[in-house]
Amino acid sequence: MKKCGRCSKPAVLHITELRQGEVQALHLCESCAKEYLSQSPEEQESVPAGASADAEPDLDEIDHQDCPNCGISFKEFRAGGRLGCPHDYTVFEDELLPLLENIHGETEHCGKVPKRAPDSSHRQFKLIKLRTDLRAAVEDERYEEAARIRDEIQAITTNDPVGEPREV
Repeated sequence: MKKCGRCSKPAVLHITELRQGEVQALHLCESCAKEYLSQSPEEQESVPAGASADAEPDLDEIDHQDCPNCGISFKEFRAGGRLGCPHDYTVFEDELLPLLENIHGETEHCGKVPKRAPDSSHRQFKLIKLRTDLRAAVEDERYEEAARIRDEIQAITTNDPVGEPREV
């Protein structure tokens, strides 16, 4: 996650401006963003502390990074707003996660499921999510949470879709 260009808090506002033909990126925390946005346009014209044309020295490097699968560069994604293939999410993960979090507030899809989908699909989706959560909990050494998730997985897998225990 990016840090504020004026202090060390996490940035919540990301502004890219063109000033005198140069691209300048500005990353601000909530309090610095309020202060910046309350300034007059003339005050904003002066380059704020922590922002300059080279505030993002790695942007050129990132822009020229290509997906080995489809060949799209991050610069092409920024220009068009569309990725080239599913592998791009992995290739550009470090750049996409903050972007997705800023836009959607989350980085994990937890949207709707078709109502006509069979119960087994819902159950299968829940099992996949629980197993992923279990792996993450074990990797992070959160063993109590891992045990709770393991028990939840066992409860789902030992019951059939209508809730009756299976014969083992």
